[in-house]
Amino acid sequence: MSRLVVVSNRVAVPGESRAGGLAVGLLAALKERGGMWFGWSGKTVREDSGRIHEQRDGDIQYVTMDLNKRDLDAYYNGFSNRTLWPLLHFRLDLVDYDRATREGYRRVNAMFADKLAPLLRDDDTVWIHDYHLIPLGSLLRERGVGCRIGFFLHVPMPSADLLQAMPDHLRLFSSLYAYDLIGFQTQRDADRFHSYVRLFGGGRVLADGMLEAPGGRQFRAAAFPIGIDTDLIARQAKAAANKPSVRDLRASLRDRQLAIGVDRLDYSKGLPERFLGFERYLERHADQRGSLTYLQIAPVSRGDVTEYRQLRGQLEQIAGHINGGHAEPDWTPLRYVNQNFTHATLTGFYRSAAVGLVTPLRDGMNLVAKEYVASQDPENPGVLVLSLLAGAADELKQALLVNPHDLDGVADAIATAATMPLQRRRERWQAMMDHLRRYDINHWRRTYLEALDSSR
Repeated sequence: MSRLVVVSNRVAVPGESRAGGLAVGLLAALKERGGMWFGWSGKTVREDSGRIHEQRDGDIQYVTMDLNKRDLDAYYNGFSNRTLWPLLHFRLDLVDYDRATREGYRRVNAMFADKLAPLLRDDDTVWIHDYHLIPLGSLLRERGVGCRIGFFLHVPMPSADLLQAMPDHLRLFSSLYAYDLIGFQTQRDADRFHSYVRLFGGGRVLADGMLEAPGGRQFRAAAFPIGIDTDLIARQAKAAANKPSVRDLRASLRDRQLAIGVDRLDYSKGLPERFLGFERYLERHADQRGSLTYLQIAPVSRGDVTEYRQLRGQLEQIAGHINGGHAEPDWTPLRYVNQNFTHATLTGFYRSAAVGLVTPLRDGMNLVAKEYVASQDPENPGVLVLSLLAGAADELKQALLVNPHDLDGVADAIATAATMPLQRRRERWQAMMDHLRRYDINHWRRTYLEALDSSR
């Protein structure tokens, strides 16, 4: 079995928290095959970018690279998060078309390639992750790297006409042709990329997910929906029920039901629409008044970006308006919290919640939806209200599926979830849980790597 080399923007180095499901899955793959994890160190330095740090843990080598503020601002804060993130989440109105950050993104990717290429062997299998590093495979090929290289996009792939709206789109997206296998979260994402290659990318769509680049090179693009460590989260949630913070939350509800949302503070998550949907629930279902409290946990991310600061202010305003109009002396309908909680604590909160609200405007997968299901008490499971526009909706069909823009639909789904009979809740939960156990994080990384190994 060839050595595995994982490349991502951030690296889960030994000693750091590895709560995220992706880190768990990638570390399992690296332990199985031995290999290297390469990426940005997370450090911003004053001197030139490119200084390398190495450490080893068993058969895994961790290699990280420092970036200075200029490079980080162009590559990460700039092009990755102000251009690609909104574009890939269908938000052309928020795309920053600054050419300087586009060149900075390519410069940092070239630096990654310069540092990584000498470390690679001919029989390595390289697995590159996410939108920060789209051109890296092509840049490695330019430096003579001939081994298998795969790419996985964790966020959505928008339709071809949206991709075309980005200046110089072909230079960026045709760099994907250098990979042997491109993985997407859903078949819809893979199909949209196929359409782009055919309509604007100068290539051809062949059979069984195979594509042909203009020069004749063939590669594959297919769906590999990411999973979670299902059984671990189930055990974690059960154990977390006795954590003081989880007990305090339950006690504060005073026997009311809990609806919960947990999202990074980001405009793709549909939080203003979700708040307004909850307000519509309070208005449309007066018979349930006072019976349910909605807790929204939204840790601040990218707080220095104007759009995110504006979003935070908007949510505070809507939350104040809802509570001002509907609260009672002993009941606050909406609790809005910007605090971070440990992953174990969050699973305890999920288990305490009769309703899980996962209603993004667009999401590649959304693992919170899967973690909410895995955290439930099998004897008394809650109900997931899930956006049709999240990748998870393709798999969790027993959730109450909603259009996040349809406030009445969201309101009615909350009411249905809060009053669903136990037997129906158990049946729906069991079907989703069986799926999550079968298609967990280990199934995801094994099927992807098997497909990449057989891609030549």
